Amino acid sequence: MNVTPDYTHVGPGILAFMVVAAIGVALFFLIKSMNRKFAKIQGPDDRPEDRKNGDDA
Repeated sequence: MNVTPDYTHVGPGILAFMVVAAIGVALFFLIKSMNRKFAKIQGPDDRPEDRKNGDDA
């Protein structure tokens, strides 16, 4: 029973790797874009020394 492996057949292993790699690359660029968007957001400043008047509201 001499069985030689068939090296010309591409199984689901390489296809699965390509799909996971593509998802990883897309995730990298999405996180990069999200960080740029978050950097542009300016939230309210709640520090008391920056308030113009003495009102709490």
